[in-house]
Amino acid sequence: MRILTTILIAAALLVLPAPAAAAPGKVRTDAGWVAGTVRGDHRLFQGIPYAAAPVSELRWRSPQPVEPWAGIRDARRPGNRCAQTADSWGLPASDSEDCLYLNVTAPRGASPRNLKPVLVWLHGGSLTKGAGSDYDAVRLATRGDIVVVTVNYRLGIFGFFGHPGLPDSGAFGVQDQQAALGWVRRNATAFGGDPGNVTLAGESAGSHSVCAQLAAPASAGLFHRAITQSSPCWSQDDLPAVLGVPLWVPTSAHEGHGQFIAEQVSCPDVACLRGKSTLELLAQPALPLPGYGNAVLPEDPAEVFAEGRFHRVPILSGITRDEGTMFASMVFPKLTAAQYVDGLTQIFGERAPAVLAAYPPGDVPTQSAAAVLSDLDWARSARDTDRLLARHVPVYSYEFLDRTAPQLFPFPDDQVEPMASHGSELPFLFDPSWDSAPLTDKQRRLGDLMIGYWARFAATGNPNGHGLPAWRQHPYVQGLDLDRVGYFDRSAAHRLTFWDGI
Repeated sequence: MRILTTILIAAALLVLPAPAAAAPGKVRTDAGWVAGTVRGDHRLFQGIPYAAAPVSELRWRSPQPVEPWAGIRDARRPGNRCAQTADSWGLPASDSEDCLYLNVTAPRGASPRNLKPVLVWLHGGSLTKGAGSDYDAVRLATRGDIVVVTVNYRLGIFGFFGHPGLPDSGAFGVQDQQAALGWVRRNATAFGGDPGNVTLAGESAGSHSVCAQLAAPASAGLFHRAITQSSPCWSQDDLPAVLGVPLWVPTSAHEGHGQFIAEQVSCPDVACLRGKSTLELLAQPALPLPGYGNAVLPEDPAEVFAEGRFHRVPILSGITRDEGTMFASMVFPKLTAAQYVDGLTQIFGERAPAVLAAYPPGDVPTQSAAAVLSDLDWARSARDTDRLLARHVPVYSYEFLDRTAPQLFPFPDDQVEPMASHGSELPFLFDPSWDSAPLTDKQRRLGDLMIGYWARFAATGNPNGHGLPAWRQHPYVQGLDLDRVGYFDRSAAHRLTFWDGI
């Protein structure tokens, strides 16, 4: 009897009639009622579908509207992660393509009569890993007094796939993000968020995605400010990058890659590919880069940014002090001095002697490679992007400097010191799902200050206010460190004069 009663109660949650007056934990969206979790200082709604499940005939199609539901949908648990493989860093795998869900964290004071700024967060993970639910936004929402929306979007071969028989090849994940922003515009008010004051933010691949939305015509008006963390939108091509991974590829590249995948799984057309299992496709190599030359990104975003034709919104943009350490550990583990010299010679040719003089291999050549990556691939690109964008919109530049911060994931090469590595600022803004060392009291205070900046920017387009240390627009760079928050000489720290000179 007890089991039967439990089953009936659980079933009733999805079929209860909608309340005449919504309780604090119940909100009506444009597709139906949802019931979330209420705490003392916030409300949390998880696993809300913002588009139909992109499965079967909807695989590799533009996101479609959600079918409305009756009763009250349980929104106390995250939705499925988008299909992805497991990795050595501990992020869980998923074989689900039914994954277009988002999560809303609202401070208790947020209501339709007391609207708060909205920050929409796009997760990182190389466009192949991660989920919105990896980022617990309670601290950001409550301390910042903003509504935070974290989003899932199609990844890897499901979000960034192309084939001659597919419209919008290479851009389905970008379309998902636009659909989530459309959901925010229609539904934010019900959760106490202001649909007329939306900030789009992300880190790493999430920042890359923000850049894509800044260049995508259909994103116009869907957000009013942008935050890019650890993935600049543009870079000069006068020097070769060490990693050499492009930000954008033409649709033709996706179509060619898709034809290769079709051959690998013995498919003559897209209909056959849609019949393949999720796991069979996950086993194939992906091309996880946004494609252009389609309706979503009609032009190369590099040209859009160079010509100043991106969406004119204020931008807060930054990197960490030692971005290259994680990537050098992954790509060049246990590098020898001879391999280091040979690698730089291949990359820089006749300019290699100057680079080697400025960046000798040292005792740990992988660490030296990390310094080159940090300075050339990230810091110079960040400066160049900020300089370009600042011709048209307000830009606030930062650099995260805490070299004792918890690292994002364990490094494959234990000889490399993480320092302020890629993603190390994330625990200062969120409580991430992965295992990492807890913040110290000093780090928590820096995190509180950063939340103040991020929230103030989301509210006004300017991070200054509420007694925060002054932050001027680009070319000024705000250094964020434990003992000092203020001007940071990025050019000197990253030898940008040297790189400009060669």
